Amino acid sequence: MNPLSLITSEATLVLQGITGRQGASQVQRLLGSGTRLIAGVAPGHAGEFVDGVPVFDTVADAMVGTNPQIAMILVPPSSAPSAVHEAFEAGIKVIVLITEHIATQTTLDLVEEAKERDIHLIGPNTAGLILPGRIKIGIMAHEMYLPGRIALLSRSGTLMSEVAHQLTQRGIGQSICLDIGGDLIVGVEFVEVLEWLREDQMTEAVVVLGEIGGQQEEEVAAYLNSGRYPKPVYGLIVGHHAPQGKRMGHAGALVDGIAATAAVKTQRLAQAGVSVAGFVDELARLIGRDFGDIAPDSVNDDNRSRTQ
Repeated sequence: MNPLSLITSEATLVLQGITGRQGASQVQRLLGSGTRLIAGVAPGHAGEFVDGVPVFDTVADAMVGTNPQIAMILVPPSSAPSAVHEAFEAGIKVIVLITEHIATQTTLDLVEEAKERDIHLIGPNTAGLILPGRIKIGIMAHEMYLPGRIALLSRSGTLMSEVAHQLTQRGIGQSICLDIGGDLIVGVEFVEVLEWLREDQMTEAVVVLGEIGGQQEEEVAAYLNSGRYPKPVYGLIVGHHAPQGKRMGHAGALVDGIAATAAVKTQRLAQAGVSVAGFVDELARLIGRDFGDIAPDSVNDDNRSRTQ
């Protein structure tokens, strides 16, 4: 199943870790974005409310009480594996794991189990995703985003928000903006999301925002070279001046060989037909040149044209 059929303005959300400092700080932000946050989970806090949202001890209890469809996890690293397994066992099919600093082997185990269960696990170490004006399952500032038809895929929530902001200032809206996460091991990868968007009628073009380290961008280039993608793809790789062998911000942002450098990634994407910019403002100008006449759509009927 294409998860875009689940991620709509009508989807309901459970926030695991809702009474924690970070979780509680996001409740009003989620509700203010229009997201249907209908339940929270925090062991030992059943029966409480956070800004009107009921709290349950477990995801299973939340399923009985409210039946949420998507889970967002904002718990400490030590609690993340059990939180993810709770969502697995409850039958949640889309899970956004915001938590960072999870051990690599632990992440690998969670990712493998998610694939075995046919569950879409986004993250860890992600800002989440947003369909502007429809739903936000993340920690980004929704005010920086505008409904429209340009999809943004990123390994950095900060970079994604900056690009979205520049597009928004030009009146160019976004259909979906998704941060796959900054770690070397993540659940959903770029190529998988490109597949989701292949037939998505809400998306006219896709932007891939990459960085040094890992193989995500090379895999995008190979994917685009293997067959004709039906939509134009734009790209930006940051980290051209990063020293080799030094981690820059994310765990995944490490130049560990020639193939991982920004220059090589940029070259391979360009060879695959991607319109690659050198800077954020240049990227915004490129997209504005080609799609500046795309006006924001109504945000009230995303089921009308989403591919099921």
